[in-house]
This record gives sequence, structure tokens and C-alpha cells, in this order.
Amino acid sequence: MAYVLRRVAISIGLIWTVATLIFLVLRMIPGDPAELLLSSGGVAPDPAQVLELRERLGLEAPLLQQYATFMGQLLRLDLGTSLTDDYPVMDEIAKRLPRTIELILAATILAVAVGMPLGVVAALRRGSGMDRTLSAAASFNQSLPVFVTGTLLILVFAQHLRWVPAGGYVAFAQDPARHLTNLLMPAVTIAIGLSTVVFRMTRASVLETLDRDWVRTARAKGLAPRHVVRRHVLRNSLGPVVTVIGLQMGTLLGGTVLVEYVFNWPGLSGYLVRAVEQRNYPEVQGIVLVICALFVFLNLVVDLLYAVLDPRVRHG
Repeated sequence: MAYVLRRVAISIGLIWTVATLIFLVLRMIPGDPAELLLSSGGVAPDPAQVLELRERLGLEAPLLQQYATFMGQLLRLDLGTSLTDDYPVMDEIAKRLPRTIELILAATILAVAVGMPLGVVAALRRGSGMDRTLSAAASFNQSLPVFVTGTLLILVFAQHLRWVPAGGYVAFAQDPARHLTNLLMPAVTIAIGLSTVVFRMTRASVLETLDRDWVRTARAKGLAPRHVVRRHVLRNSLGPVVTVIGLQMGTLLGGTVLVEYVFNWPGLSGYLVRAVEQRNYPEVQGIVLVICALFVFLNLVVDLLYAVLDPRVRHG
């Protein structure tokens, strides 16, 4: 319990630190944020509009007062209002975030289902033709950018074979089958690259565990190879793999921009790109805060899972 409380306290401190840094960085950028937001085509904005926007954003107040207001709004889960349509930023994020999380979870499940078993097989057959083939395929997959992979999948499976739609989004409640069909292609696109990371880490971790003394002892006792792998190798190899999967999922929260664009998936990353293009200050700030908070939360989950897999971590 002490370990859990300590990790939770550290995560809360990290979220507070990140929120403070975002607040300071956005206000330390050279130039007047209101002028930058209103500038268009190099034409100077109307001073009255600049003053109105500064008051709307609270930029006329002293810095400490701005910070207190900012933190108070965060505690109420109030991320401000969009400058383009007066829509609450939190409401738009709440609508789009589940779509991105769904995409990441689907891709992660596919990547783990493919990458982890292949990594174990490659490690158990180290130096064999299968090991070399799988490692070469992993290197090839890692060299393909996601937009190339996505485009190729669209050309083959959507335009040539016509098995799936080229993109788009339909709510699950509206049409479950259509929703899952639209989800498949972008999830596979992300999973292809992610499975390479899972494969490499699984192979390296299993190889390291196979050389441990307890594995050699288990083999010397005459235990069946399958029993040795299942009871002594796999569980002790999962820690690094779980860590990498958690970090990759956190990275994907803001890194699915190209995939969402290629497949017209209305998630959080596309929302961030649009907010940056429109210089929508509250939206950018809110989206970055949510992504950072979720990244910290994923790291907390990974730490707790690591402690379950390796009890030595809890008492370290």
C-alpha cells in the first residue's frame, strides 16, 4: 500500500508540474498572445479587439492571479472556451478522446497479440532461420512511416479488394459493424509499427531471462521445456515489455495525427492540429494538458503492473 500511495503522490506532483510549465511556457513566448491569435496574413489586428481578447483570456490580470485562476479551473475540470465557436474545450475533448483511446487500445491489442508470441519464438530459436527472418521483417516494418503503411493498406484493401472502407467514422451505437470496420484499418496501421517494438523488447527480455541462474537450475532439474518457459521465463520477462507498451501508448496519444488524418478518424490528435492551425489558445492548452495527464496516468499504471509482476519493486 505504501508503494501505491507513493507512486500516486508522485503522479499528482508530476501533473501539477506539467500544468505549471504549460502555463508558464505559453505566457513566456515572445509577443502578445492576443495579437498572435488575431493576426492574419501579416495584417496588424485592431487594438480594441486585442484588448477585448486579452480581457477574455484573463491576460490583463497579474501573473499570480492568472495562475491561481488557471489552477482553480483545472480543479473544476474547466479548460476554458474555444475562441472560434464558444464551445467548452472540455466537452469537445470528452467527445474526441474516447475515439483516440479506442484506436490506441485496438492497435495495442493487435500489436501485443502478434509481437509478443513472435518475440518469444524468436528468442527460443535464437540464431535460427526463423529468428533471422522475424528480425529482418521487424526491421522492415520499423522503417515504414505510418502514412506510407496507411496509404498502402487503403490502396490494397479499400480500393483494389474493396473489403473495407477507405476511412471515415460511424458511432458504435449507430452501426456497430460499420464502426468496427472503419476502426480496423487505422488500428492495423498503428499496430504494424507497434508490434515491431513489442517484438524486439520481448525477444531481448526473454533472451536475458534464459541466461539467468534459476532458468538453468530449472532445466537441470529435468523440468519440461514448456513448463520452464511458462513458469520461469515468461513472467520474469514481462516487466520490460509492459513498460515499453505503456510508454508507447502514452506516445500514441499525441502521435496518431497522421493516421487520423489519412483515415479521417475524428480523434484528439486531429483536434490538436486544427487548434494549432487556428491559433486557438484555450484548445491547444487544454489538449496538451489532457495528453500529458493521461501520459502520467499510463506511467502510474505501468509502475503498478510492474510491482505486481516483480514483487522486488515494491520493497526496493
